[in-house]
Amino acid sequence: METLRLHAQAGHDGVLRIDIPVGIADVDCEIVVTIPSSVAQPMTTEELNRFVDETAGSLAANPIERLPQGDYEERDALQWDLSAAVRVAQR
Repeated sequence: METLRLHAQAGHDGVLRIDIPVGIADVDCEIVVTIPSSVAQPMTTEELNRFVDETAGSLAANPIERLPQGDYEERDALQWDLSAAVRVAQR
């Protein structure tokens, strides 16, 4: 058995198309596709509502306390030169 590893990108239509020349004809091949778990589908409104219902109030017994944040230093005001942006926008 020979293992080939390659990377391909699905198109805008969500379809992955691959052409792999294996050098032999009329042979059954097993293909494994790994889809990264970081590619999550957006929640439907119904799924979001269910999630909120299941998690709302979950920290009531142990509320998050915001501790004092201390003093922030005084910073100089930003000086913006908008003339360059205006010239780009006028093009």
